Amino acid sequence: MLIQWYPGHMHKASKELKATLPQVDLIIEVLDARIPFSSQNPMLASIRGDKPCIKVLSKSDLADPNMTQIWQSYLEREQGVKTIAVTIEQPDRIRQLTELCHKMLPDKNPDKLINTLIMGIPNVGKSTLINILAGRIIAKTGNEPAITKMQQRIAIDNNIVLLDTPGMLWPNVDNKNSGYRLATTGAIKDTAIQHDDIAFFAAAYFLEHYADCLVSRFNLPHTPATEQELLSLIGKARGCLRTGGVIDMDKVAKILLNEFRSGAIGRITLESPEMMEQELVELALLREEKEAKKKARKQKGRKG
Repeated sequence: MLIQWYPGHMHKASKELKATLPQVDLIIEVLDARIPFSSQNPMLASIRGDKPCIKVLSKSDLADPNMTQIWQSYLEREQGVKTIAVTIEQPDRIRQLTELCHKMLPDKNPDKLINTLIMGIPNVGKSTLINILAGRIIAKTGNEPAITKMQQRIAIDNNIVLLDTPGMLWPNVDNKNSGYRLATTGAIKDTAIQHDDIAFFAAAYFLEHYADCLVSRFNLPHTPATEQELLSLIGKARGCLRTGGVIDMDKVAKILLNEFRSGAIGRITLESPEMMEQELVELALLREEKEAKKKARKQKGRKG
């Protein structure tokens, strides 16, 4: 499955982003700590130039703490950014962002405003973070992606102005696994996905990396050998049965996804730097093959 979910306001926002960058001193990108690679916007790396950037790993209380540390080290080393892992349960830590902004701009006159662009994919927790920094309800929040629809300028403490952008996904999620991960975390509206398809992807990953969490959460008699067996066992344990004792896979899929998203299964991270580097290599090869086939078709067309 190649997920494509790109509402009209996101296309507009991407154009506004490029137009706004010249006025910006610093960029804050909010990432989901469970998917630090898949939740970052690849367009940003190509257009931010040498502007300082802070990557905020939100929802860190839902992510594997060891993997969060690994990701922070990787991002700071490979991308030359600063990182901070936060959760809405730690408002004081979130407020440290204002001090960090000043530290990253040592040559900036302290009496002058720091114009900061804050961005992130849908449902990553950006609006909640803004409200904590502002000390008041400014941005709409909710568990459904794509709440913020237009840019806002928000003045916060320490001479900092936040330019809030709508949550943006890029037009095509080329890496199909990233698409699945985005859907698993809820960054893509549930109406745009098939729950059982996403749940099978998630189940396979959970079994490989967090099998003990599954056994404990769902009181399973043993570690399932396959994702099909896992979903069937969960269905039986939770009474998700149709007439004739058939497992209702849609209900089971929603249970698995909802309990992952809430953290009920445990603190889980869906990707590692090594995984993403390997997937990028595979994606580059696929693009080369696709381009070669495209050229071959053109040459054949000319000969014809």
